[in-house]
Amino acid sequence: MAFTRRRALLGLAAFSLGACRSKQTPPSPVDGLRWKDLSFAPEEQRALVLAAPSSRPLPVLVALHGRGESGRGLEVGAFAWRDDYGLDRIDRRLHAPPLTGAELEGFFRADRLAQMNDSLAKHPYEGLVVACPYTPVVADRSEKGAVPFGRFVTDVLLPRVRAEAKASSDRAATGIDGVSMGGRLALFVGFAHPEIFGAVGALQPALKPEEAPVFAKLARAAMDKQPFALRLVSSDDDPFLPAVRALSAALAEAQVPHQLVVTPGPHDYAWNRGPGGAEMLLWHERVLRGLPAP
Repeated sequence: MAFTRRRALLGLAAFSLGACRSKQTPPSPVDGLRWKDLSFAPEEQRALVLAAPSSRPLPVLVALHGRGESGRGLEVGAFAWRDDYGLDRIDRRLHAPPLTGAELEGFFRADRLAQMNDSLAKHPYEGLVVACPYTPVVADRSEKGAVPFGRFVTDVLLPRVRAEAKASSDRAATGIDGVSMGGRLALFVGFAHPEIFGAVGALQPALKPEEAPVFAKLARAAMDKQPFALRLVSSDDDPFLPAVRALSAALAEAQVPHQLVVTPGPHDYAWNRGPGGAEMLLWHERVLRGLPAP
């Protein structure tokens, strides 16, 4: 199924609007209590890490940002989930449920919101260590092109984050996710390393419908090596929704267990600050603790 002109224009407008808005607001200082700012000089990399104090080692989630921040420097990209996508706010709200439609920026369906709040009522949210590295634009969009970045994530970023945040080192307590371009990379890196990640997710991943069989084949091969939890999230006005649905169908045909969630909303920063961030944090925190996903 091809993208409609309207959906494509909506996606381009969202990227442009988000980029313009971000340029007007330079990254704010790191408070040092909930966030750690990590630099990786040899790799020319940087990551902002949500690492709130905890009495026990928390699960680790690697969260990749979208294309809009990639061309504006390491700091803008590394700070995107905190400053542009409102991750700190939604993390705090998950600690103090119930969630309301306002926390989801108005992009919600009543039944889905009820499922999320029911999960929070049964099992209080305990949080995650969330590593937010700068996500590069990869010229080679195939799985091979993602290998160098994947190596940085698995061999450099995760060991450093676990040491700095005193986080869990268990595979079952390690996940990766991302939005748009970052969602595409999260699938490639996650499928390449099932021995590292117990959960793999993607928010509005930047895919083409004709790529669905390729990603499904990678997922099937990875699942055969070591099973992991897998989820795709999109929205009604996401220009990538047809591709996400095509991937979900290809995964089902390949008998790859996964979850597909489609919320209201556009492909824009407002969606990231609402259902995007909330769905990502809650799902990974549940799955990486061995709890049922809402």
